[in-house]
Amino acid sequence: MKDKRILTGETISVNIGKIRVGGDHPPIYIAGPCSVESKEQIMEAAFALKEIGVDVLRGGAFKPRTSPYAFQGLGIQALEYLKEAGEAAGLPIVTELMDEGHMDVVMEYADIIQVGSRNMFNYSLLKTLGGLNKPILLKRGMCATIQEWIMAAEYLALHGNKRIILCERGIRSFDNYTRNTLDLAAVPIMQKETGLPVIVDPSHGTGIKELVAPMSRAALACGADGLMIEVHPDPPCALSDGHQSLTFEEYSRVRKNV
Repeated sequence: MKDKRILTGETISVNIGKIRVGGDHPPIYIAGPCSVESKEQIMEAAFALKEIGVDVLRGGAFKPRTSPYAFQGLGIQALEYLKEAGEAAGLPIVTELMDEGHMDVVMEYADIIQVGSRNMFNYSLLKTLGGLNKPILLKRGMCATIQEWIMAAEYLALHGNKRIILCERGIRSFDNYTRNTLDLAAVPIMQKETGLPVIVDPSHGTGIKELVAPMSRAALACGADGLMIEVHPDPPCALSDGHQSLTFEEYSRVRKNV
């Protein structure tokens, strides 16, 4: 039996406070470090990025790392730092929820809940998030087809939550020159198929900081509803993803030239 789709392609825009994402609204700019490492780090990032013109502050509290020996995030303490920084700079915040056990605390602190690439197939989590009245940033799974990504969004919508922002962050392919293969064709396809806003993450999409600027321009040229970029006060000293993170100065140039 053919699936009955809830997301039929009718344009849906998502409210984040006074910000509207999707439809005819201007692109949204999300930026911040991969991980919240300290109160000082995220405060510095929040005020610098606010000055540059960022709309939403990002930062990881619970980090799903490939290696169990890699930095796993500061957890609840990171959420507290992130929220304090966002409020001080006047920016809403987005952070990743990894499992249902942290649902209540992430709900308390985050303005947008991110479902990361590894959790796009976590249907139990998607069902639970579908019952919330909070924007969900749904990243594409690293090996997900278009149809699988659509169905992940359907899980959220079926359980009542259409406040969904999709994020193309690259998929694995046979080529390993870049971290992932950024699939920009997915942007207009997903907009047409679901009607949802689609943003692009060129940081994870390429894993190469020099490619962030051209891929940001390409993303907006093909109609993306925004960009999410990793920015760190001191990328060489970052505890995660420093190699693909931009400095404030580098991000400012990207922001001015997209």
